[in-house]
Amino acid sequence: MDKLLIRGGRQLHGDVFISGAKNAALPELCACLLTAEPVTLSNVPRLQDVSTMLKLIRNMGVGVERSDDGVVTVNAGSLSSPEAPYELVKTMRASVLALGPLLARFGEATVSLPGGCAIGSRPVDQHIKGMTAMGAEIVVEHGYMIARLPKGWTRLKGARIATDMVTVTGTENFLMAACLAEGETILENAAQEPEIPDLAEMLIKMGAKIEGHGTSRIRIQGVEKLHGCAHQVVADRIETGTFLCAVAATGGDVLLRHGRAEHLEAVVEKLRDAGATVTPVDGGIRVQSQGRLKAQSFRTTEYPGFPTDMQAQFMALNCISHGTAKVTETIFENRFMHVNEMVRLGANIQIDGKVAVVEGVEKLSGATVMATDLRASASLVIAGLVAAGETVVDRIYHLDRGYDQMEAKLRGLGADIERVK
Repeated sequence: MDKLLIRGGRQLHGDVFISGAKNAALPELCACLLTAEPVTLSNVPRLQDVSTMLKLIRNMGVGVERSDDGVVTVNAGSLSSPEAPYELVKTMRASVLALGPLLARFGEATVSLPGGCAIGSRPVDQHIKGMTAMGAEIVVEHGYMIARLPKGWTRLKGARIATDMVTVTGTENFLMAACLAEGETILENAAQEPEIPDLAEMLIKMGAKIEGHGTSRIRIQGVEKLHGCAHQVVADRIETGTFLCAVAATGGDVLLRHGRAEHLEAVVEKLRDAGATVTPVDGGIRVQSQGRLKAQSFRTTEYPGFPTDMQAQFMALNCISHGTAKVTETIFENRFMHVNEMVRLGANIQIDGKVAVVEGVEKLSGATVMATDLRASASLVIAGLVAAGETVVDRIYHLDRGYDQMEAKLRGLGADIERVK
């Protein structure tokens, strides 16, 4: 099992290219199934979930070409099996995104429930409700969603879909399905994360008619056919935020190429309040920091608020800042699992329910710590970059799920970090 060995105490300088967002690449790969013509995506991150999705669509009979520079060409003209089997999707909840495109283009789809999903309490229930509103007949049998059009139908029908909760993958699924539906579809209570309008812009390039993407109300006029296109996957805003926090914590001057400050306004505002200089520039973001910053309290909320996926990384910055901050987590339970590991590094953190009180210390000390989830692992890397001595981060397979060659990028900025067996 791989680990990261970090020798802390170095500032970060230079420039780094921010990879494409996994949460944009996955639905956009599924959107390629909506047309028989080739679609080319660039800036596709090299991550395990992306490899799984490519394997999934290849299994359907789809042609896939992938280059080393992040370009993927998908040709679904030869798609022969509109099915997403459990063996290929058990580790990836995003597999449900195949449901809408397959149903819209082929009139049928058999998609496994992702591992651990239970109908009713999970958002997959919202997917079924939305597709049913568009006329699909869906049954759940033996762990699969089996969907088809009613007898005599050739296309889904436009509908007004108002989900019981804000669901990102639900919004994406309905958006893709509605592009080929007959008539108008209106999505109420739609998710507004930047990955949604990026998907919509790709679909528009393919010939879809969409308005309101990026707001809570999206309007789609269905068309009979979509065509191929070329599209660049939007930059990963959480990778961007992670590097912003890393530079703010270590000090230094770094240009984040392809990063977009407007996708991280809540985080950028807090970093500026802490004392870092964050400047949008042509083609990216420049971040500069010197000395200890000021601890900042924040509360996680849905986009465009402070993202829960940045909570752990900003907490790492608070750990070595001046003052005391309250961090309130409102989105997920068990999102403070990184706290015990940070305490091993010398952090002063107290937890009371959904609130963590962080009292900044002058320095952290290297130790062996264990990653418990994707963002926790990133926060421990940041803490290790500022800790005195050596820090070993174990179980970094969590990190590899969401960051494309993170240690190589940090090493390019001057960090003393290496992957070891």
